[in-house]
Amino acid sequence: MKNGQTITTITPARNEAGAIAKVIAAVPDIVDEIIIVDNGSRDTTAELAAQAGATVVSEPIAGYGRACLAGIAAAGTSDILIFLDGDMADDPAKIPDLIAPILANEADLVIGSRPLGGAEPGALTPVQRFGNWLACRLIRLFWDHRYTDLGPFRAIRREALEALRMADRDFGWTVEMQVKAVLYGLKVAEIPVPYRVRIGQSKISGTVKGTILAGTKILWVIFRSAVIEKRR
Repeated sequence: MKNGQTITTITPARNEAGAIAKVIAAVPDIVDEIIIVDNGSRDTTAELAAQAGATVVSEPIAGYGRACLAGIAAAGTSDILIFLDGDMADDPAKIPDLIAPILANEADLVIGSRPLGGAEPGALTPVQRFGNWLACRLIRLFWDHRYTDLGPFRAIRREALEALRMADRDFGWTVEMQVKAVLYGLKVAEIPVPYRVRIGQSKISGTVKGTILAGTKILWVIFRSAVIEKRR
């Protein structure tokens, strides 16, 4: 808890046995609850997370957004929700910096920006860098809001998240949140965060199929939102 605000982290995890205990151990004490959503793992991710002291939620159907929604449902009435990955690429030690603008009532949503913070060599593929740049450029083109990243490491005020009525079940989750934040008039901030080479293989950027599916879905969410807004 910080400044009277309860804080929960939500981590979707699928086959992250090599990293998940390290992620949990690195979360600072100001976090009241650590939720790990086991998203259909075939290894010991769930068992190791429970042993490390996390609350483990099962969402057997694969999908990043689906796992995030399961975590939100399990988080109860926590005031601030933090999303981070389970591969140790994100640095949980940056959580106090991430939530500071929310605690100061300067932001409803805070994105941890990897381009601003610097990524280790090899942490982001060239395709990921280009995809992030393109998505952010399109958001600026359509809605005149400047993002630098669609990074998974983010914090949001609970009531703001509820207002967004998040729906995406897979790769479009992060961009849906950021587009809706602009459309709904949320106060949005970015802070620089470091980004490390992940432990284990990525289920998205680590495969050609995953990269194509993720990129296509992100662009589809952006263009769909632009069309819907234009019709209103």
